[in-house]
Amino acid sequence: MYHYNPATALEELTEDATLPNPVHVRDMMLRHKPTADQSLELNRIFVEYQKSFGEAQKLAKKLLKRLAA
Repeated sequence: MYHYNPATALEELTEDATLPNPVHVRDMMLRHKPTADQSLELNRIFVEYQKSFGEAQKLAKKLLKRLAA
């Protein structure tokens, strides 16, 4: 399952252009057990990812609602 394996998630992203859910990315980060410095940097990137993911979901929902009408 990709949400527990960052390498597989990256492969699937390259192949299918799908983004892993931020919840799964957070799980990957916790399982990685980063150092304090790595954790801070990863968290900064994660917050941006989470924000962008949410914005993309909103846009996709708006687009799909119009297409479904």
